[in-house]
Amino acid sequence: MVPSDSGIWKGEEERSGVSFSSGSPSPAPSPPLLYPNLGGDPSAPQFVTPSFTYTPFYCEENVYFLCKKLSLFGIADPKSNDLFAVFISNEEKQVPLFRQKASKRVDGLVVWDYHVICIQSRRDGEGRVKHVVWDLDSNLPFPLDLSDYMAETIRPLLSSSFTLDRYFRVIHAPIFLQSFASDRSHMKDPSGNWLCPPPNYDPVVAEDGTANNINEYIQIHATDQITDRSLLVDSLFSRKLGVIVGEEKLVDLFSWISSS
Repeated sequence: MVPSDSGIWKGEEERSGVSFSSGSPSPAPSPPLLYPNLGGDPSAPQFVTPSFTYTPFYCEENVYFLCKKLSLFGIADPKSNDLFAVFISNEEKQVPLFRQKASKRVDGLVVWDYHVICIQSRRDGEGRVKHVVWDLDSNLPFPLDLSDYMAETIRPLLSSSFTLDRYFRVIHAPIFLQSFASDRSHMKDPSGNWLCPPPNYDPVVAEDGTANNINEYIQIHATDQITDRSLLVDSLFSRKLGVIVGEEKLVDLFSWISSS
């Protein structure tokens, strides 16, 4: 992902206020396979965050490895059945998200071409299902309740001059981990130069040998939304590319999942 250079918000630095200077974090190597400290909450940021694979601007790969590590650490189901990869974009490839670490604005606003997060549906100590968001690029508490994340990150746009809808492609993690692939070519300019430094590990290849299909996940069209509730839930657990919902339906979708 890279910030949009649409120039919608003027007065910021080039590419919507995000600096690509040497001050950006350097690519992180794949971390050692360490389990979190068993003496505290295994999902607390101080236990798990340092162990996650993270490379700035490669959110799709960060989430791919995040799903694997959450399962490995015992924070998620061993087969990732309680995890979902979520691509956020629109037809314009201009997605305004708030509370992003890459922003220099007070409100943390960045206009990405796309973004990827992980949502987990898990039961708390009293057996209640909770939906939490893992966003490695957010400056919000980590993980965060889905409703709180939406209120802080997917804020209304206070402008009458334009409208940018934000759509969510939700993929069940076991399907995503099996099918996703990226050769990182989307992160190069026409001359073949990297837009942002790539990770220092090998690109992700799908289980069937596919080397690159990331554009299938990024391409999001409003007309592909499913409105029937039963079909929406069934499709989520069977389709390679998951399902697409608008921002007003994302919380509803996870409520339907927990009640189905």
